Amino acid sequence: MFESVQALIDEHRAVQEELSDPAVHADAARAKRVNRRYAELSRIVAANDAWRAAGDDLDAARELAREDDAFADEIPALQERLAAAQEKLRRLLIPRDPDDARDVILEVKAGEGGAESALFAADLLRMYLQYAASMGWKTELLERNESDLGGYKDVQVAIKGSSTDPAQGVWARLKYEGGVHRVQRVPATESQGRIHTSTTGVLVFPEVDEPEEVQLDANDLKIDVFRSSGPGGQSVNTTDSAVRITHLPTGIVVSMQNEKSQLQNREAGMRVLRARLLAKQQEERDAAASDARRSQIRGMDRSERIRTYNFPENRIADHRTGYKAYNLDQVMDGALGPLIESAVAADEEARLAALGGE
Repeated sequence: MFESVQALIDEHRAVQEELSDPAVHADAARAKRVNRRYAELSRIVAANDAWRAAGDDLDAARELAREDDAFADEIPALQERLAAAQEKLRRLLIPRDPDDARDVILEVKAGEGGAESALFAADLLRMYLQYAASMGWKTELLERNESDLGGYKDVQVAIKGSSTDPAQGVWARLKYEGGVHRVQRVPATESQGRIHTSTTGVLVFPEVDEPEEVQLDANDLKIDVFRSSGPGGQSVNTTDSAVRITHLPTGIVVSMQNEKSQLQNREAGMRVLRARLLAKQQEERDAAASDARRSQIRGMDRSERIRTYNFPENRIADHRTGYKAYNLDQVMDGALGPLIESAVAADEEARLAALGGE
């Protein structure tokens, strides 16, 4: 694994020179790609420098200890520092998901549990919005289908980050959220005080940076327009502003009615469609990739129950990583960091194991 470092250092130097070319910045898409790669390589170069410096300091202490026993006392701490620097570099050399730096479109859908599931969908949306705010990310509500009691049958939100570092990308953090989220609590609609178990689904798609990334043939699209409707089916618009787009080759269907303008709904629908097609391409790529490159935590089975939210015990548990804590109230207020870190760490361990622990 460490044999590849010099090639990455050389690439870092080349990318740095590329960034000094005005032509790069004249092309926004290219500049974004180059800046992302530079940020990723910079972390590797810094970690490699720290590893080599720790090794040099340890060698120097051992040399000096031959003449002065006082330096021998420093050796254990320097050995720990070297081991930590080596481990950090090793993890940075794990092949990274090429989509990590992307923004995402996140969808929350009510599942088993009827009205309670829809109410929990609203709670999950609030949780993600709070987490996004804590990370300094921007959010945009794309579409919502409200239930009669104030929850959501389904809701879609775009989440946009600001960092060029792939490790801090929105997809790098939220891609592990896809799956079935199970809630155990006394529903607001329960008069007997009995605990119910409901489920809500979360889908996360990496967003397309530029429309050209996902080519769409107009002949592959079936576009229908209809009147928007609100909760209970009441008409909220007197014009055909809602849009339904069907991608015929894949059968993917996207409906948008959040905006009053048909054009705005169509643009939002195309945005979501491109994200879903990109995710489909990614799944196909992952399926064909080696085990070392395939995420072991973010599986492609969207029916997998990934997490349980137990309100009576104030307990949150992730079934993939074994993470468990009794601070559910804080998690629902957006404190998702430790849960996501547990998924990132477990995924890294799985990838390292697949690489043979080199």
